Amino acid sequence: MVAAGKGILAADESHKTCQKRFDSVGIEFTEENRRKYRQTLITAEGLEEFISGIILFDETLRQKADDGTSFVDILNKKNILPGIKVDAGAKPLALHEGEKVTEGLDGLRERLIEYKELGAQFAKWRSVITIGKDIPSQACLEANVHGQARYAALCQEAGIVPIVEPEVLINGEHSIERCYEITTLTLKMLYQQLKVQGVYLPGTVLKASMVIAGKESPEQSSVQDVAEMTVKCLRESVPSEVPGIVFLSGGQGDIQATENLNMMNKLHDDLPWNLSFSYGRALQAPALKLWSEGKSDEAAQALVHRAKMNGLATLGKYGSELENE
Repeated sequence: MVAAGKGILAADESHKTCQKRFDSVGIEFTEENRRKYRQTLITAEGLEEFISGIILFDETLRQKADDGTSFVDILNKKNILPGIKVDAGAKPLALHEGEKVTEGLDGLRERLIEYKELGAQFAKWRSVITIGKDIPSQACLEANVHGQARYAALCQEAGIVPIVEPEVLINGEHSIERCYEITTLTLKMLYQQLKVQGVYLPGTVLKASMVIAGKESPEQSSVQDVAEMTVKCLRESVPSEVPGIVFLSGGQGDIQATENLNMMNKLHDDLPWNLSFSYGRALQAPALKLWSEGKSDEAAQALVHRAKMNGLATLGKYGSELENE
């Protein structure tokens, strides 16, 4: 999952998120269009050179290509691991305005058994942490890391590798220093709770947000600052037994997410974990635009190109001049 030069494609958008993206490019939001679009992603020629796994939505895990071959079988033939999003989304946290807790633990054991039978080899659970006035609260952090740990334990019980994803949102006016403070605290609490629940850390992957200033901050972060502050945060909070860390793009631009990842790997070659990517929009945006114009082949090529650029970034070998090759 965290092999050198490769990353994970997040194609697990909920119906709500997927509809927003389809609406943005004028695509009718139907099950068949969702199937056809994700078929374009999954069958893209050469994708396996740079992508080790794809996180799927429940609907996609069950779907088939035009020729009747299941998406899972196609991925297995390409040596790409099929994964599955298993949380039920972030909902308002009771008595804590502006904060959310991820739901979906009820019935998860049974769902994981089914997903394993359908071919899923890893799973993902996303929590969201908002930085704002007097938040995040202790209650919010504790509720979310506890949910992450219980989910991870259930995954390992079912023989599925858990990706734990406590996303610190980029929305807001906060500084990079404030993001560093909250991200470090969140990760320390997460790993404390994972150990309490008996989770085997070498059998997990962390999906982390980069340490970066909020989108509305008057002082935006440089590539160098993001790389240095993120690695400093990880060194302080992530145990060395964790085999790999994949970053979410979290609202960053396509190129921005690639440049930040590249700088981390370029500056630091002595880290105990592989630093890679698990991008959704930052990999898919160019492909979705082309697909909406009826250019399926070009869409597949655009996806593979972005995957290749990020694959190079995992090795610290990306350069903007490569974008036009």
